[in-house]
Amino acid sequence: MTGGVVAVVGPTAAGKSALSIALAHALDGEVVNADSMQLYRGMDIGTAKLTPAEREGVPHHLLDIWAVTEPASVAEYQRLARAAVDDILARGKVPLLVGGSGLYVRAVLERFEFPGTDPAVRDRLEAELAQTGPGPLHERLRAADPTAAAGILPGNGRRIVRALEVIELTGAPFTASLPEPTPYYPSVQLGVDLDTALLDERIALRVDRMWADGLVGETRELAGRGLAEGRTAGRALGYQQVLRFLAGELTETEAHDETIRATRRFVRRQRSWFRRDPRIHWLDSAADGLVDTALRLVAEHRP
Repeated sequence: MTGGVVAVVGPTAAGKSALSIALAHALDGEVVNADSMQLYRGMDIGTAKLTPAEREGVPHHLLDIWAVTEPASVAEYQRLARAAVDDILARGKVPLLVGGSGLYVRAVLERFEFPGTDPAVRDRLEAELAQTGPGPLHERLRAADPTAAAGILPGNGRRIVRALEVIELTGAPFTASLPEPTPYYPSVQLGVDLDTALLDERIALRVDRMWADGLVGETRELAGRGLAEGRTAGRALGYQQVLRFLAGELTETEAHDETIRATRRFVRRQRSWFRRDPRIHWLDSAADGLVDTALRLVAEHRP
């Protein structure tokens, strides 16, 4: 597959990591992380980040690159990820772009230019968010760009602020800044999913395992590094709920159970994002012969 990328996408806990390791061995590939929270150093248990042993010798790029106080920047991620992809291709290997953060995947695979930012505008909107909460800002976005507002949850203050910032800086609707898909790299995109009941069960088991593996202790340690002040990392699933437990706002059981519910809601949103893309070839991760089917799809659809 000369010059192409294999993307492995889909909802949380569906089996992307396991498939990507098998494909990397079969294709002589290397993994480029496209999970926005695995970019953060120390956020290991709560993001189900593969341990070095679980990576089975497969090189992984763009793990542990940001401190938990660093706000997410898709534009910076795009720059770093494309540099990693280009390096892998130059060495004759196959880049495997793996993760469930849809915008990050799209930013790498497509010709996607991000509007600039203005610290003064951003700080003003962030201050307003802290003072009033996301509700009034979402209403303002609904008036300015109903399409964007419909696609952003009313409680997602970070995305609402970004949309309002782009509108103020460009004078155009936020949705106008999202281009029609035009490939930057030739690619084959594989979507990994499971029956909803099975995936819901798997999510509950994963959260149980995270608690058993020490998510509370990991969060407490990261809180000492500024996790609660991190505009992006502090809102990550699991960590957000444990921070509330550590602050006395939830019991530990409530934090555990809310993590399960929030993860299931997040999975529904991931599905909605990825299922809109007709270029993705969907696989049932519980099916027999998963790896063979994935390899056949790569062979059939390679550029």
